[in-house]
Amino acid sequence: MRFLSIYKTPERNSPPTQEEMSTMGKLIEEGMKAGWLLSTEGCLPTSLGARVRRSGDKLSVTDGPFAETKEVVGGFAILKADSKAEAIELARKFLKVAGEGECELRQLYEVSGPGQIPCQEAEAVALKS
Repeated sequence: MRFLSIYKTPERNSPPTQEEMSTMGKLIEEGMKAGWLLSTEGCLPTSLGARVRRSGDKLSVTDGPFAETKEVVGGFAILKADSKAEAIELARKFLKVAGEGECELRQLYEVSGPGQIPCQEAEAVALKS
C-alpha cells in the first residue's frame, strides 16, 4: 500500500540548520534504501505561494503569505507500508526527526494487487463509513 504523508507545521521563515538537514538527510537515505520512502519534498515559505479557490463559478487567487493559518504544509512524502499501522509508525519516526507538527496520512488509490483496495472497492468502503 502507498500512503501520502502531508506534513503540517507552524511556518518558519528561516531555512533548516545544517544539523537539521544532515539528520533529515540520514532519515531520507535510510527510508529510500529500505524501500518505505518512495518520494519526499519540502516546501518553501508561503510568501512564495498562492491559494487558488473555486466557489461555484467564481475562482479566486490569494497570494502568500497566509498569516491567518496556524499551520501550513511543510512538505510531503509518499510512503510504502503493509498497513495503516505501519504508515503511522513511519510518520512517528519522521516527526521525531522533523519536530513540531503533524502528519496527515491518506492511503492512495492503487491498481489491484495483494493487500490493495481497487478504486471501486475503496469508494464503497468510504461510503459505508
